[in-house]
Amino acid sequence: MAPKPTPRPLTVAAAQLGPNNKDMSRDEILARLLKHMDDAALRGVRLIAFPELALTTFFPVMLLTAAAEVSAYFEPASPSRPYGVLETPHGKPLVEKAHALGMDFYLGYAERWTGEDGVPIDYNATLYYSVAAGRAIAKYRKVHLPGTKEPIDGGGTKVYQQLEKRYFHPGDLGFQAFRAPGLVEGAVKAEDADAEGAEGGKMNSTDRKGDPIIGMLICNDRRWPEAWRPYGLQGAELVIEGYNTTAWAPQYDGSPEEQTATAEFHHRLSCQAGSYHNACWSINVGKCGEENGQWMIGGSMIVDPNGRVVAESETLGDELVVAGIDLALCRKGKDRVFNFERHRRVDQYGILLEQVGVKEVPLLSRS
Repeated sequence: MAPKPTPRPLTVAAAQLGPNNKDMSRDEILARLLKHMDDAALRGVRLIAFPELALTTFFPVMLLTAAAEVSAYFEPASPSRPYGVLETPHGKPLVEKAHALGMDFYLGYAERWTGEDGVPIDYNATLYYSVAAGRAIAKYRKVHLPGTKEPIDGGGTKVYQQLEKRYFHPGDLGFQAFRAPGLVEGAVKAEDADAEGAEGGKMNSTDRKGDPIIGMLICNDRRWPEAWRPYGLQGAELVIEGYNTTAWAPQYDGSPEEQTATAEFHHRLSCQAGSYHNACWSINVGKCGEENGQWMIGGSMIVDPNGRVVAESETLGDELVVAGIDLALCRKGKDRVFNFERHRRVDQYGILLEQVGVKEVPLLSRS
């Protein structure tokens, strides 16, 4: 029988937000985020996750035509200031609070990236701030953008329900996992592995004992297995995902109650399946309630590597969802059912990269 892995405990939180209505000031929104951090500290939280576009209203539901109005929702960034949002009046206080409390954070925001060519490109982005490192150590840009560029016909009226393709470019950073320092006690470092390799001839006992391996997703990405699997292949032990998910859209069939129930089911299914299929914990945190006349689902949750929900929100407002997790629980799935090295058959998966849209199997003949 294999020895039981050494526990690697960590207390985490999903900081669910109620609506950020468009008439709400940046200061009001920031105050709510900071309160979440204070409340989380009282419960021993070391890592807190905020939703997608946490600093603003979910503006992709609006048809904005004035450039200045669009720009107001975005945070400037560049090669010299890759995490410029953290230097703003609504970002810097989060960093200061994080250091005061010893708490890392995941933050969703709208990013306007201006590269060396001087051409700005807009993304739906998130970052991870590490207190131990004293800086943001990772960024992710949403890959799977839902909706359309232009409003659609909703039975005689124009529907602006989801215009992410209008305001954002698809993410270009891929799915890069990273290690977050300072979160678990006694984490094995590269120097320890080097020393063991020199003494024992190979690194045979440092794997699975290092700093936590983390991946990040945003909203619609959680519905795509292709977004989770790269993290699984990098040994991810925790995936963090922020979302703003519509509860009801008038252009689709079903009553508001029926659509909401389906949206909540698909959300839960995606989060649980992604965690199970990659034997990792996940923190899934939403902005919810009635925002600017449109309802969004709640259901912020923390899911274990077996796909079980261990903590979940109960309201459609500001709510802190906390759980003590053990990263060592990832080992069961990673060593057995989802031992990728032993069971994956990449020679059979060619269609996944060769084909984008659906190509139906040819029709049968009557003969």
